[in-house]
Amino acid sequence: MKITNFAIAFAALPTLTGGARHSSCKPFTEIYAHGTDLCEKMFSDAFVVVPDDQPAYHMWFFDTDNNPNDQVTRDIFGTEPLEECNVQFFHKDVPSPEGDDMGECHPWKQRSCCHGSTVASTEELKTLYGGGPDKCGVMSDACERFFVFEYCFYECEPSVGLFRKFNDSQTDHPDFNTWQLYQMPMKKSYCDAWFDACKNDFYSEESFTSEEPKEVNKLSISMGVMSVLFFFLCVFSAFLIHHERSGKPFFGTTKSVPPAEGDVGI
Repeated sequence: MKITNFAIAFAALPTLTGGARHSSCKPFTEIYAHGTDLCEKMFSDAFVVVPDDQPAYHMWFFDTDNNPNDQVTRDIFGTEPLEECNVQFFHKDVPSPEGDDMGECHPWKQRSCCHGSTVASTEELKTLYGGGPDKCGVMSDACERFFVFEYCFYECEPSVGLFRKFNDSQTDHPDFNTWQLYQMPMKKSYCDAWFDACKNDFYSEESFTSEEPKEVNKLSISMGVMSVLFFFLCVFSAFLIHHERSGKPFFGTTKSVPPAEGDVGI
């Protein structure tokens, strides 16, 4: 997913209280002119659309014993499929079979760069990308399925590693990363079908502003937790200082007070 240029630093939720849509939410048809526009712009330059008679990769397939993307790699590069997962974020180091927890991404069960636990459900996939694309209200099932296909493709498909934007010799590049894709070919008919499925839905371009998956989200959460802890530490310190100055040290030694006359000891 380009998260490919994906993952995502997702923008703040573009829905408002009371069900009103944020001003950034627009119909798909106001953001993208057609399917090619959608595939090539939604994820920056992760994908490039080619005519249907040219080799292009499949974001979804049904024959779990024969991944059609393997043949596409042979057709384009004249090489056998990759035996490593060159894209790295939540990915494995090498593709391998997964168990029955593959859930939404079951076509890749026999040979996958994703962990089954990462892609167990639509909700799990949305969580990876900051809540998913439905930031402007609930998407239609038809539209959402295309986003799920793209999630699975990016997470699980070994061939995406052939289209990493930066290779390991470019580590000195200021934008170097191991997750971003660049111009992976997709068939025009598929992108047109995606556009048709979503043309009546609302969407915010901010949802996939940078396809970076969760790193930004993790950092934001960590900073938020640290801020809260720092706040409580300051409050507690002020509390201790107040007690010290008032002659009632919070951690002071408790002096034994002899029982009053007539009291019964225990």
